[in-house]
Amino acid sequence: MALSTRQELIDYCLRRLGFPVIEINVDEDQINDRVDDAIQLWQEYHFDGTERIYVQHQITGSTLNLTASLAGNFVHNDVVTGQTSGATAQVKGGSGTTLTIEDTKGTYVEGETIIGSSSQTNAVLDAIPYVAGDMDNKYIPISNGITGIVKLFNFGGASTANTKDGNLFDLQYQFRQNDLYNLMGADMIYYSMVQSHLQTLEELLISDRQIRWNRKTDRLYIDTDWDKTFNPGDWVAAEAYAILDPEEYTEVYDDMFLKKYTTALIKRQWGENMKKFGGIQMPGGVTLNGDKIFEEAITEINAIEDEMQSRYELPPSFYVG
Repeated sequence: MALSTRQELIDYCLRRLGFPVIEINVDEDQINDRVDDAIQLWQEYHFDGTERIYVQHQITGSTLNLTASLAGNFVHNDVVTGQTSGATAQVKGGSGTTLTIEDTKGTYVEGETIIGSSSQTNAVLDAIPYVAGDMDNKYIPISNGITGIVKLFNFGGASTANTKDGNLFDLQYQFRQNDLYNLMGADMIYYSMVQSHLQTLEELLISDRQIRWNRKTDRLYIDTDWDKTFNPGDWVAAEAYAILDPEEYTEVYDDMFLKKYTTALIKRQWGENMKKFGGIQMPGGVTLNGDKIFEEAITEINAIEDEMQSRYELPPSFYVG
């Protein structure tokens, strides 16, 4: 029977250890901990534990909450300007003394004067609680389910105007318009040579954006001039690898390696629990031997982990240059 839930995996492992014929002396919380350990190793090293995805994120500005008493009322869609940073933003919400400003490219600081374009009233802020957006943070938040980021996509290149606005009439467009207007009569060898040359120009003249990322911080830093490269509302995309969530993809629980490894971890926990009772003779002449169970489990775990490295783990990537 195919397993499809966490509890079915637990019941399967206990039956392999002898339950209900033999009492398995492991607490329920301990069992759940060992299942978590097995799933974590499977996600980290098994080639079926991750999948390649494309992460999309929309660049955000800072969110500024005005909670000071204002001399007048701001209304929805008023434009406010901070004197120090010179950043502009739009008021979202109704009128009143508590306002939220979105899409800021700069940071408002305490003591700045906020000007309402409709009411033309000024208000000096006593304190400004705000949430810094991507434009101020200089990084993009990444889900903790991501295990690796390969690259950040560059929209545009040597053959395309690499600007915010883009350029329809780039080299690729002109080449296709002037030289490939008739595909039946075009020389495909010439087309292939031109494409290869344009790709070489792109690799030489325009490098990929440099990124820094660590899965423990869940932040993707982009080493660029954010004010010149991005605007609030722009989109960025990256190629990444994400772990498979067994609660979403229930076939994970029926994985052959995961079943064997989870059983061995529970067996090791069973042996650890019983070691302190080693040598105690039970009624009927039965002698408890937790050390033997523990040693057998350790041997099985080592064999399974060696099998993981030789059969299921993807080879490491090598970088040259």
